[in-house]
Amino acid sequence: MHKRTRTAVAVAAVAALTGGLAVTATGTASAADHPAIAQADFNADGYGDVAVSAGPAYVNGRSGAGTVTVVYGGASGNRYATISQNTTGVPGTAEQGDYFGADTAYGDFDGDGYDDLAVGAPGEDVSGDTDGGTAVILWGSATGLKGGTTLTDPRPTKHDFFGRTLEAGDFDGDGKDDIALGSSGSTIDIHRGGFGRTKGSTGGRYTAQAAIYAGAADGGGPLHLHSGDINGDGTDDLIVNGYATDDDYNANYWLPGGASGATGNGAQRLPAGIITDIGDTDEDGYGDIVIGLRWDEGVAGANKGGTAHIVHGTADGPAYGDTQTFTQDSSGVPGASETGDSFADEIDLGDINGDGHLDLVVGAPGENLAGVADTGAVTVLYGAADGSGITGQGARFLSQDTPGVPNSNETNDFFGSDVRLTDLDADGRADVIVGALGENGGNGAVYALRSGADGTLSASSGIYTSTVGISASGSPQFGHNFAD
Repeated sequence: MHKRTRTAVAVAAVAALTGGLAVTATGTASAADHPAIAQADFNADGYGDVAVSAGPAYVNGRSGAGTVTVVYGGASGNRYATISQNTTGVPGTAEQGDYFGADTAYGDFDGDGYDDLAVGAPGEDVSGDTDGGTAVILWGSATGLKGGTTLTDPRPTKHDFFGRTLEAGDFDGDGKDDIALGSSGSTIDIHRGGFGRTKGSTGGRYTAQAAIYAGAADGGGPLHLHSGDINGDGTDDLIVNGYATDDDYNANYWLPGGASGATGNGAQRLPAGIITDIGDTDEDGYGDIVIGLRWDEGVAGANKGGTAHIVHGTADGPAYGDTQTFTQDSSGVPGASETGDSFADEIDLGDINGDGHLDLVVGAPGENLAGVADTGAVTVLYGAADGSGITGQGARFLSQDTPGVPNSNETNDFFGSDVRLTDLDADGRADVIVGALGENGGNGAVYALRSGADGTLSASSGIYTSTVGISASGSPQFGHNFAD
């Protein structure tokens, strides 16, 4: 999948267009929320929250209608709320193939002090437009996410699958969270901050462009969007992933933000790798781009088993000549690089041990362990004690056979299909949340591993479809995408 091929893409595989295993969709994050511990807080109680998608989930017997479950953090435990388009106050109706939750992004979009959640439903039929797609904002409140408002598609005749990819960030530096929305087209729609609860109420709109292919049937349009301040100018930049028009290969593009927004002027091509995250790993004041390249070969920068590249930021943008590379063969990194591991299929930054330095968690959902195929694993790479960046020293390896991790390694669990670092209990240490989309025959599961003062990572039990009230019909793949 590293080079674009022309294959028919069914609506049922909308989420797969992001390039992950099965229908794995990549997450999004507001760059303004990437200090040492990054987190959403939908009820403003000081505890981190996580939104977990199950895009293929049945709702009222309708396959692929999709759900989003919020895991609300707390001092001693978590509570859960599952939302669909049949939830009171949420626009639309749960229908077959909508894929509500295919991608999500959080930010305080109306400036009321509560984080909100933008949710895409790219398979939604809109006014007779099959698979036109839609997106909504679910509003934060003292009790959590409540009610919603539709985000208007400003160019509905120009694309399908509107809302397939989402990202939040302050791209124009006005202090308000903007929302970037992708579709099957190469053009990205950006709604400026200043959102209201009336349909279509925003601070304005514009478009951004990267040199990627369009087309609903051949992997066109942006596969992933991410934001962060790479050049240290105080304005978020936009990273766009897709298949490059000049050579058909996967590529990332840096679109610098500015007073006019991240329009695509001055765009620069980055190394390949569908999943990205941004944070100041070496504490020099510039955001560094972590690129997850899960492929074994066939594209520049690929290594057997998968690779995480860290491209360091500078005042002039990404410094291609200053890149760290981590594989499972790197010094200090547990395990060994093996074909099909998909190391760095998912990644996230945060401060797990509370030392004030960013750490990196890396999913390898294709890892085989002790003869168990695709059971999956997660690696934690810690930031150096001197703040010089991510290192392999002291790295940790987690699987479902690791003490403190519920359950056991089973075929096709895909443990590590998404990963997230969020401080669920407000103790100053990021907790490690891991998705396993294949658990229980494709039902999926989430493991919220609390980080202890003694360095342990553990959970008393997993979070399952039965825990949060999602139908086990079909393969809901709960945990295939986290909002970050």
